Amino acid sequence: MIDRIEQLQQDAQAEIAAADSTDALEEVRIRHLGRKAELPNLLRGVAQLPPEERGAVGKAANAARQALETAVAARERALAASELELRLVQDRVDVTLPADPLPATGRLHLITQTRREMEDVFIGLGFNIAEGPEVETAYYNFDALNTPVTHPSRLMTDTFYVKPVEDLFDPRTVLLRVHTSPVQVRAMERQAPPLYIVVPGRVYRPDSDATHTPQFHQLEGLAVDTDITLADLQGTLLTFARAIFGDERQVRMRPHFFPFTEPSVEVDVSCFNCKNGVTAEGERCPLCKGTAWIEILGAGMVDPNVFQYVREYGYDPEKVQGFAFGMGIERIAMLKHGVPDLRLLYDNDVRFVEQFG
Repeated sequence: MIDRIEQLQQDAQAEIAAADSTDALEEVRIRHLGRKAELPNLLRGVAQLPPEERGAVGKAANAARQALETAVAARERALAASELELRLVQDRVDVTLPADPLPATGRLHLITQTRREMEDVFIGLGFNIAEGPEVETAYYNFDALNTPVTHPSRLMTDTFYVKPVEDLFDPRTVLLRVHTSPVQVRAMERQAPPLYIVVPGRVYRPDSDATHTPQFHQLEGLAVDTDITLADLQGTLLTFARAIFGDERQVRMRPHFFPFTEPSVEVDVSCFNCKNGVTAEGERCPLCKGTAWIEILGAGMVDPNVFQYVREYGYDPEKVQGFAFGMGIERIAMLKHGVPDLRLLYDNDVRFVEQFG
């Protein structure tokens, strides 16, 4: 499979280099990177491969796709410049022509950039993307996730309920989801195991300060299969941390508690701004506060009680196991790019957003 990916990349790069016009280049791009092209279909089919092949094949296919996209963009710039020069020579000089290069008309927001980068990592590991409604019921948001009726997150002060609210503990009560975890339950209702998904999307909580906003973004993951262990979770998150923060990163797990996982862990990544808590200037690292570790997410093995809610869909807790994890997309963006205040991501200040074009 990897040999085929390398051959596809070589053939496409040769055609890209041989394209003599932007129209011809677009045909090459569609042929090799379009929806029906072989390489994207290989990438979408990674989840169907044996587990021991997914990582290597997914990484190779993802790297080939990125290399081809970069080559197409570079060739397009060169061809567009030469075509413009030819038109300027052939046509009468027009002093009203816009500047070259043209000023940028827009760019992806840092949150969108980070979300897509995170999605690419997990797609390369064989996960699929799943989405669900942002307006949820208490059943999917709390009950089916093993959240007791006494949990503080169910209070009016911790959740945006859609009024009128007659009974906070009624499973039919409508609210804005507080996490993307409800999609995990919905996905298990739609598909029997094995199941490997990540769930990106907006969530809502009544918080507002330098590290919290009423609306923010999460990416959660769920893997359900036979013989899945905490070691699989650790390996998955280690691969993610190294892809996002650098190849030297390590991860550690600390015991914690979440209603929907058992055992539960908090996951830290080794600080990428210092060595053993000390910066290159010999000062205490302000990012990890001298601990050499940065908390990035919560995770754990799926609580068997959660599987009981979807047992009829093939999730017998005596036969399957799984792990789940969840992290804030804004937090990953802030850590990677050194953003000091979460609210900067939502101020729409051009001076800020243009730094990440």
